[in-house]
Amino acid sequence: MPIKFKTLPRKNPQDMVAPEKFYAAAVSNGETDMEALAEMIAYQSTLTDTDCYAVLRSLEHNIINELKQGRIVKLGSLGNFQVSISSEGKETPEEVSAANVTKCRIIFRPGKKLRHLMGNLSYLKAS
Repeated sequence: MPIKFKTLPRKNPQDMVAPEKFYAAAVSNGETDMEALAEMIAYQSTLTDTDCYAVLRSLEHNIINELKQGRIVKLGSLGNFQVSISSEGKETPEEVSAANVTKCRIIFRPGKKLRHLMGNLSYLKAS
C-alpha cells in the first residue's frame, strides 16, 4: 500500500524573502496503539492479548530504564535507541559541566529490515 502525501508550501529559512517552494509531506493513515499490537501478536502466536500487552508494557518500561542509565538499547533488526545531548560551547574542557547541557533527545537508528523497507516504499498524492 502506498504512503499518501500532501503538498505544503515552505519558506527558505536562510532567505525569508525568497518565494515559497512546495514540498511533499506524508499524511498518516491512522494509528496503531499497544493494545492493537498486542492483539495482532496474540493472533499470530499462542499467547493471549493480555500476555502480549504485558510484554509490550514491560519492553517499554525496560527501554526507558536502560536509556536512563545511558545505555544503547538494541532491538535486533528493528534498530537502536540512544540518548543524545547538546550543550553550550566553552573555551576549555574544565568549564564544561552538567549545567551546560541545553537539550537532550532520543536517537533511533533503524536496523537493516527498516532501512530495506524505506527503499521499497511507494507513494501516492492524496486528493
